[in-house]
Amino acid sequence: MTITSPLAVVQAQLDAYNAKDLDALMSTYAPDAQQFTLHGALLAQGHDQIRPRYQERFAEPDLQARLLTRSVLGNFVTDLEIVTRNFPEGLGTVEMLCVYEVIDGRIVRASFATGEKRLYPNSAA
Repeated sequence: MTITSPLAVVQAQLDAYNAKDLDALMSTYAPDAQQFTLHGALLAQGHDQIRPRYQERFAEPDLQARLLTRSVLGNFVTDLEIVTRNFPEGLGTVEMLCVYEVIDGRIVRASFATGEKRLYPNSAA
């Protein structure tokens, strides 16, 4: 059974991200998908550019995204998340606003806005 609803696709993407399952995550993206900064520059286009971005991120041992809120409007899904990261300066979190456009059961465009980095006390590298 193919996942087709935008909500189900984006949830599958988040689940794969948290499981660090690169193949499952890439299966939620269209082959020619694009990632942008919100209202800004192209970050990556197509699996060949998107895959290494996630592969590098998945090397972080404490990587975890926690969904705070989600809105769905037609083919668009907007998530607000708190992401735990292993920053060069130490362990911390960052808020992420993620806007996904889903067509034919795949993410075709994703835009991301990143909030302020917050390091955990006593986590300096």
